[in-house]
Amino acid sequence: MATAATPLSTYNGPDDLILDSALLAKQSLSSRSSLSVASTMAYTAAQDTSVVAHKHSEEDVHVECKVRARIPYPGGHFYLHLFHNSEDNKEHLAIVFGDDIRSASLESVQDGESELDRKIRGASTGAERRTIGESIAHRASIKRSEPHHHPMFEPDAEATFESSRVPIVDAPLVRIHSECFTGETVSSVRCDCGYQLAEAMRLIQQEGRGVIVYLRQEGRGIGLMEKLKAYNLQDMGHDTVDANLLLNHPADARTYGSARAILADLGIGRLRLLTNNTDKIRQLRGHKTDLDIVCHVPMYPKWWDEDVEDESSYSRHLALKKDVMREADRYLKTKAERMGHMLSLEGHHVAL
Repeated sequence: MATAATPLSTYNGPDDLILDSALLAKQSLSSRSSLSVASTMAYTAAQDTSVVAHKHSEEDVHVECKVRARIPYPGGHFYLHLFHNSEDNKEHLAIVFGDDIRSASLESVQDGESELDRKIRGASTGAERRTIGESIAHRASIKRSEPHHHPMFEPDAEATFESSRVPIVDAPLVRIHSECFTGETVSSVRCDCGYQLAEAMRLIQQEGRGVIVYLRQEGRGIGLMEKLKAYNLQDMGHDTVDANLLLNHPADARTYGSARAILADLGIGRLRLLTNNTDKIRQLRGHKTDLDIVCHVPMYPKWWDEDVEDESSYSRHLALKKDVMREADRYLKTKAERMGHMLSLEGHHVAL
């Protein structure tokens, strides 16, 4: 699947593009007469939590890569990095394609460690250690230029922006992905999370260089237990937004401070972001960040166009059929209409 460029005609600048998902949820909630007063009260409590979470996401987060390991993968390999952070006790991950993307914190010298100790935690040794150390020192010394104002966020006469104009080495493909046990491990088709992870890995492997930051934020930040309760509420007829609100959670409680810190540790300053989520773009482009998101690459559901045949090891996520994705389509419709995700439902035979 080609990493298609995003039409610019629908964008009217960052303020119009990057909408608060909580605000969208409130607007939609107030217009739905089928919901009870309790649901509206739940929204009010959840909104306060959402504001606190988003403010917290703007604080500086410090990360340290504790270990890096090579993972054999169909058609090659990638490097799995495990990070500790100052924000929470979760072990966030980075799936890194490309031998040249290295963690500064992993490569730092630890007191009393031997060459074997460094090998065991996946840090470089010998002559390679000196070369990588010099490369990391060089990238740290480069002063970042003025923020790059990309046409994606400004009106432009062109109908589209071809992301291929940006060199892969200069701005690799990056996906910020939140953990989804139900979608990734047990193959739930109520969401598209398993598909998004597999597709992101496929696209980045295709280019040969890029990163997936894997954040342990199950259920859009509410945890697996609460997510399963939300599943039960959805079986009662509520959508994914209302289910969270009825449980006194924000529509989306995820934050991305750890993701920004991980990308900085890996030396990723410019990137093409694989996402449909406007709130994610807004948080990543926060006032304290040095990240330059030169364009976003849509995560487009393949099954909207045709049933896909795929014989890869992750075909359970990529070879999806229209008839089994009806619940995922309803989920995507909710994300588009109520959470501001950049998904066009027009012109597609979506089973809703």
